[in-house]
Amino acid sequence: MRQRAPSGALVSQPVEITSTTVQCGDIIQVGGRACRVSNLFQLPQGAKQLLFESGELLTIHTRTRLLAVRMLRRR
Repeated sequence: MRQRAPSGALVSQPVEITSTTVQCGDIIQVGGRACRVSNLFQLPQGAKQLLFESGELLTIHTRTRLLAVRMLRRR
């Protein structure tokens, strides 16, 4: 029998992200390290620059596709 997660519990869900769907808090694996997005900066032509909690930057363009883990609050 499966137990239900308590109300308000956090659940991680893998999602494909692009420059239009990336959100602060997404966790992206880069070079074998998990990096959490702390801020986003819009660049020309739909690109975005991601600032990770570690201080590193990653620029993704409109055709970039990455897998990320997104934490969702389950009601």
